[in-house]
Amino acid sequence: MIQALLLSFQSLTDRRVAAVLVKVVLLTIVTFLILGVGLWFALQWLFAWLNLSDDGLWSGLLSLAILILSGVLLFRVVAVAITWIFADDIIDAVENRHYPQHAAFGKRPNLSAGLQMAIRSVARVVGYNLLALPLYLLLLFTGIGTAIAFLLINALLLGRDLEDMLIARHGAKGAINKLPRLLLGLLGTAGMLVPFVNLLVPVLATAAAVHLAHSGNTSL
Repeated sequence: MIQALLLSFQSLTDRRVAAVLVKVVLLTIVTFLILGVGLWFALQWLFAWLNLSDDGLWSGLLSLAILILSGVLLFRVVAVAITWIFADDIIDAVENRHYPQHAAFGKRPNLSAGLQMAIRSVARVVGYNLLALPLYLLLLFTGIGTAIAFLLINALLLGRDLEDMLIARHGAKGAINKLPRLLLGLLGTAGMLVPFVNLLVPVLATAAAVHLAHSGNTSL
């Protein structure tokens, strides 16, 4: 597990992976900027509909607050969905460099299959988190219970997403052992809650998943 993480950071020196990282970061930032502008216009319309006076300050502040909150809650959805678009480029680069024997037999999914997997990924994370909402609310009084539940549920989902990327290409040979998959999902989910670090996590997690799948992932 540790070796896979170290190798994932090393992958950033590969020009192909670095190029994907730039694309993912830029698209993620642009997506949230668009969401922010959309929220501002929506709130302006809402204030006008309610006949509330606003010179743009309150709608701007409220948009920023909502965007920050949604960034914490939805960043994982947006970042992973965008990463799905480029995941095969990351996998190609890592496999060609470290596991050419696997690269030779892997079958890259077509665009349609990739989009379907991305949609299923988004549906899972939204659906399971909505189902877990009563649990999150119930655990609020514990102080940290909600955060722990959120991390565990989303770690399981992220680990599955990362494994699915590889199974789509290699079948059962792309599977990752359960404990390393959970730990990778947990580290990835936690990392996505840290500003700036969260921009790197989707690409690093994808690269680490390749190493876990191909390097005999029975140890930590």
